[in-house]
Amino acid sequence: MTDAPHRAPAAVTFDAIGAAYQEAFAASEPHRRSLAWLLDRLAPGSRVLDVGSGTGRPTAETLVAAGHEVHGLDISPVMVDLATRQVPGATFECADAREVSLPQGRFDAVCSYFAMLQMDRSEQTDLVRRMATAVRPSGHVVLATVALEVEDVEVEFLGQPVRATSFSTEGFVELAASAGLVVLDRQEVLFTPALPEAGPEPQLFLYCRREG
Repeated sequence: MTDAPHRAPAAVTFDAIGAAYQEAFAASEPHRRSLAWLLDRLAPGSRVLDVGSGTGRPTAETLVAAGHEVHGLDISPVMVDLATRQVPGATFECADAREVSLPQGRFDAVCSYFAMLQMDRSEQTDLVRRMATAVRPSGHVVLATVALEVEDVEVEFLGQPVRATSFSTEGFVELAASAGLVVLDRQEVLFTPALPEAGPEPQLFLYCRREG
């Protein structure tokens, strides 16, 4: 394995966090409501791409249980190993979403939950554009982020120091629209992770459809 200084910061961070992420976030009701929204719009046996698939719970697990074909991407080999063991009905690939090729129109839906916060704004913009083209015309895309107007700020996340970048709600909506997505609805919540002394964070869920 490549030494940590030469690996992407997000890979180092999430290798260290591992299953603690699932313990803190997997029970999120807003996250599960967003999955219910997506399930209501998927035909049986749909193909879904999960970018930043983490431990596979709850996203891949929920979608597979509903009979869909899920392919997850995650930059952390620890997360990919956990997901593969926990959700054997899905496939998971250890890859950097900023660099991996996403085939155009291959998927019926794409989702990405909080996977871009360690990317800069140009990388986030490019990835959303590529996720939008990976879904078939009129397919659905669900995106979630922490809606804050911050750029390259140092924060502590589950005990790990990270540098985070994000957009305001309107900035993230504009980002999705510029990628060719129609924002059908949005959900803004304050969510407190299941951690001692954790405070609420402003989460944004966008429910989108690819134009065409």
